[in-house]
Formats: sequence, structure tokens, C-alpha cells
Amino acid sequence: MNVLILGAGFSGAAIARRLLPAAASVTGTTRSAERQKALADIGLEALIYDGETISAELRAAMQRTTHLVQSIAPGKASDPLMRPDRPDVISLMPNLRWAAYLSTVGVYGDHKGAWVTEDAPLDPVSDRSKERVEAEEAWLELGQAAGVPIAVLRLSGIYGPGRNGFCNLANGTARRLVKPGQVFNRIRVEDIAGSVAFLSESGTGGIFNVTDDEPAPPQDVVLEAARLMGVTPPPEIPFETAELSPMARTFYGENKRVSNAKLRAAGYTFLHPDYRQSLRQMWNEDCWKS
Repeated sequence: MNVLILGAGFSGAAIARRLLPAAASVTGTTRSAERQKALADIGLEALIYDGETISAELRAAMQRTTHLVQSIAPGKASDPLMRPDRPDVISLMPNLRWAAYLSTVGVYGDHKGAWVTEDAPLDPVSDRSKERVEAEEAWLELGQAAGVPIAVLRLSGIYGPGRNGFCNLANGTARRLVKPGQVFNRIRVEDIAGSVAFLSESGTGGIFNVTDDEPAPPQDVVLEAARLMGVTPPPEIPFETAELSPMARTFYGENKRVSNAKLRAAGYTFLHPDYRQSLRQMWNEDCWKS
């Protein structure tokens, strides 16, 4: 198994750490030299890729790639590997046997707090979610045409060591915004890595929600983190009066409960099925900082 992770950021690096022991090689890309060194330090062949220029080193890595994880956001110009002026993916990666495209539950849009499965209609609200829908379709079409299993993983709000409610409380950025009836799903980064490992081992394609068991109001998560830390939680702030960036406000415009039943039925067992267990484990094992 020769793995290529395009966009080895928070999730991509966790995937790399999970796959490294079993893979012949793991290559990850980043945009910055500083991040390149950090990836090399965990054992990756780390390459610079800005989404535009494919270097000779990256092209060589693509030629040997058997398992691909595409984690680069598409942007207005569409997925960097799917643009009309780019080489065909299969010609770049002739040995490709399986690929994962990391998408978002944002493709479902707003469902007024109702449960959604992978069969739910897509009604993306933000431009970035609309771009994700187009990218999903392009990757699934590629897989069908080339006979390569493509797993589209729709991720909910990502957190984990180094990015969580404890960190926000410690650095003073935690807020308890209250919008009645609002819930979000979330997913621990180790379960993203676990899902990729699980699906890649069996070469399973298809669309999967990668999310925890318990959609919950965001202020409840802050309250639980504060309880575990033994600190006073920040005061509640009504959503209507909160100062939010346009991007943050769009998140609160989407209210849904996302089901992970399909992934569970496929045989995956979540390491961190709900935020309470997950926060407790990070706090008790003192691994929340990194």
C-alpha cells in the first residue's frame, strides 16, 4: 500500500499516523515549508503542493500511489485534480486501487433539526458546501468510469488533541452561544483516521457520514469541558446578539442530526462515539493539548 494524502493538515496528519505502520510508503502534501518539516518529523515523505503545480517529486509519488486521500478543499476553481486543464487522474496515478474524498456534512444544508442519512437530499447553503457537492460528484464519476472504489466521507465538526473545548477555555476564546433548538454533530480526528483505515483495508467505496452518535447543542460541549477542567464556564450569549463572522453565522443556519448508521453497519466501531466520553478521555489522559 503506497498512500498519498493531498492536504495533510489536521485530519490528514492523523490519517497518516494511522496508516504509516501498515503502508509501504505514505506521502503527504502541504503548502508551507514549516508544515513540511512537521510532517517529515512524523515519518511522511512530505512534499509542497499548492493545488496548482505538480512537481517532479509529487508526480513520482502519484505514479506509485495505490491509495489516495484527497483532503484539499475545492474552492471556486473546483477540485485541483478535476479541472479541465489538468492531467487525467488515472494517468497521474495508474496504480490507484482506492481513494477517499473528504467532504462535509454541510452538503445536506439545513434540515430543521431532523435526522439525515446518506440518502437525504442535498441542499447546500454556503458556496463552499456547493463546491463540495460538485467535487463529490466528480470523484464518484471518476471512480465509476475507471472502476476504482471511491469513498466519499462526509465529516462533521472536527476536533481532537490540540483543537478542542479545553484549548478554547485555556486561551480565552471559548464562547457559549445559545440558539434554541440548534444542534451540531462532531467527530474526533482519530475516528476520521480510523474510518479511512477501515474502508481502505476492504477497498470499500460509497458515501459515508463520519460523525459521532450524539448531535448536541454547542453550548453543552463548552459546559462539559469547563466542568472537567474545574473552571467557570463563559456566560451564555444569545445567538441574535452575538458577533460572528459571516462564515460562522452560516454554520448556525444549518440545523440537522446526522446519522452514522451506515458506517456502523459496514462494521466500523467508533473510538469516541460521543463528546462526553471523548472529552473525558482527553482530560484524564492529559492529551488535549497535542
